Amino acid sequence: MKNIIVADTTLHGNSVGFKESIEIARQLEKLKVDIIEFPLIKNIAKDTLLIKTVASFIKNSIISVNGGSDFSQIDVAADALSAVNNARIRIELPVSDVGMEYGFHKKGPAMVKFAAELVSHAKDLCNDIEFVALDATRADKNTLSDIINSAISSGAATITFCDNEGILFPDEITKFIAGIRADLQKTDDIKIGICCSDITGMAAASSFSVIKDGADLIKTGVGCGITELRTAAQIFRTCKFHSELSTSIDFTSSSRIISRIDWIISGKESYEGEEQSDTSGFALDGNDDIEAVRAAVLKLGYDLSDDDIKKVYDEFKRIASKKNVSVKEMEAIVASSALQVPATYTLDQYSIQSGNVMTASAQINMIKDSVAVTGISVGDGPIDAAFRTIEQITGRHFELDDFQIQAITEGHEAMGSAVVKLRSNGKSYSGKGISTDIIGASIRAYISALNKILYEEA
Repeated sequence: MKNIIVADTTLHGNSVGFKESIEIARQLEKLKVDIIEFPLIKNIAKDTLLIKTVASFIKNSIISVNGGSDFSQIDVAADALSAVNNARIRIELPVSDVGMEYGFHKKGPAMVKFAAELVSHAKDLCNDIEFVALDATRADKNTLSDIINSAISSGAATITFCDNEGILFPDEITKFIAGIRADLQKTDDIKIGICCSDITGMAAASSFSVIKDGADLIKTGVGCGITELRTAAQIFRTCKFHSELSTSIDFTSSSRIISRIDWIISGKESYEGEEQSDTSGFALDGNDDIEAVRAAVLKLGYDLSDDDIKKVYDEFKRIASKKNVSVKEMEAIVASSALQVPATYTLDQYSIQSGNVMTASAQINMIKDSVAVTGISVGDGPIDAAFRTIEQITGRHFELDDFQIQAITEGHEAMGSAVVKLRSNGKSYSGKGISTDIIGASIRAYISALNKILYEEA
């Protein structure tokens, strides 16, 4: 069997916060993906700290960072990777005529030289270099071959071809890359990768067609617009016996882990019953202590820090004071309580007045820096009144990108879940709240999103 390298692009295909990025990396390591990719370093202090923090617990996966398009950016990437045992620098350049001229004002011969210079500089600083040919399927065949050969001669050990526009069918891209490979220098020790856009829904089919033809690496991600990690894992697992392809991915908990990553990115829950841990007899109530909650969380497959366990336990006690807690409810508690940014505002209490013959009003008490702050406002309904009250307290108004509510469990004691997405400076921040009261869940979700905005601003 041939082992296929899985390079995950989730961290540079989505906009997530510092702490969320750490947890996504932790989950990818647990899933045993071969390579965890990071984007171009823009905020040197924060992004370098993130990479070095992740490096402290990543033991097996390669950490790959985009080296950018000049020597100084490559230097920054190399510095961030200085403490990483398995480090890689990616040089990503457009190779189509339109990409070269629009992005770099260069034609083919100039890009051949430019690619060689960047790869050579990166190779001086890092032993493992990947060259990524962006928009390869729209490139001139001869120019593409020259650029790839120059990258190989300068030290690139992995070459990845990208179909960024999704313009080729699976058989077409397989034939295209086979033609390019025939023109390359001796490539016995060179790994060939594939990355396909899923704009037409054919990313997985195209990528695996190329892999079946001899490629070594597939780029995947969660919510990145390319071959979905979940889809790739399913194909590897389902087709491994007759395809003679294998992967290092751990299938025993892959569905749960990918669902976890999806929640971190989108703020939405996803439950996969077929791969859940055995939770028969699972039931917790208000009499259970923090160790019982810790054991339950481990049983669900989550390995949380002591700080996050305490947050989960505090939220559990709030819910358990009203009802017993089921498997799905505990999953929701973990999702909404653990892995959150430090709270600028916390909810103390709220009172809602609403009816069909009166204007809805809300009074909310929150805590900021150990000081109680209170607001009162009216609105078009109880939710609108509550959100307006929070705006009054904070003195900030944000565009409401999305608002969703749903029941997590059934029956008259069902626990509700709310997702609020706020937009600030062009970026969307997702917050999630749970409660036996859907208005309370909505308030908590709004405050969660608000805290993420304030944390990032600070």
